[in-house]
Amino acid sequence: MERYEGGCQCGAVRFDVALDLGRTAVCNCSRCVRLGWIMCFASMEDFSLRSGADRLSVYTFNREIVRHQFCSVCGIEPFARGVPPGRDEEMIAVNVRCLDGIDLDRLEPRKVDGKSL
Repeated sequence: MERYEGGCQCGAVRFDVALDLGRTAVCNCSRCVRLGWIMCFASMEDFSLRSGADRLSVYTFNREIVRHQFCSVCGIEPFARGVPPGRDEEMIAVNVRCLDGIDLDRLEPRKVDGKSL
């Protein structure tokens, strides 16, 4: 795992997180498909929100398991919080597209069938 910094487009929301980018995923649910999310999961302990807590808005849908966090200024969703299927503890799903300096072409995300969940 390596430590990365990231945030929303306008810079109001900033965070750092420890991730293994060899474990990225793309989901086929209605939200992820529309947003083009590439996600990578982190434990709550490996994630630190550095700024913008007061700028975050929350969106939930379907079974309301995931709390999608987006910047109320620019509308970008840099991460979400929730308990993934088969897990007991809350985790952070980081939008890898919102990490600083990542070469997205080097990633090989696995496919997740979120549409069926």
